[in-house]
Amino acid sequence: MQKKTVPPRWDRTMQQRLARGEAAALGELYDRFASLVHGLAHRVLGDEHAADTVTRDVFAHVWQHPDAYDPRQGPLRSWLAALTNRLAVERLRTTGTAALARGGPGTTEDLERTVRHATVAARADYIVQSMPAPLRAALELAYFQRRDYRQTAADLGVTDEEARRRLRLGLQLLATAHDAGTPGAPPRIGGAA
Repeated sequence: MQKKTVPPRWDRTMQQRLARGEAAALGELYDRFASLVHGLAHRVLGDEHAADTVTRDVFAHVWQHPDAYDPRQGPLRSWLAALTNRLAVERLRTTGTAALARGGPGTTEDLERTVRHATVAARADYIVQSMPAPLRAALELAYFQRRDYRQTAADLGVTDEEARRRLRLGLQLLATAHDAGTPGAPPRIGGAA
């Protein structure tokens, strides 16, 4: 007999509260996920004002369509990230297409390339934010502070082998940002989301 996956209690409860129209639930959801939503939107759009607009649109959508999220399909965090990416990509395409129609520089192929790059970058950001803290810390030391695995191990207080393992796993997760899957959807990473 196959065990049915039970969604996390907080996600399920939040969806039920939103479905009942509890304004406080929307406030809690916003407090918890606004920085994620805004960061992903900004990563796709590269514009603060546009990211603010998409953030507002995401939470308005959640408020107007609380049943659109099904807790059995995965974490609320992943659903919000996918919704954010979809709305941000739609906005990027719309503004890019309008610019091309006005005679702006580039081609439709250039716009699609920009959308693909922005989507991959947003997925990579989402993956880094969602990965377990030990993996994220190792990657941040190696990438931003240019530490090798030995220096990373010393900074984290772990063995060289453990530092290599963390870096390898982190990079493997990060490599999934290029996976085609569902366009614009955050990757399905067991337990990391």
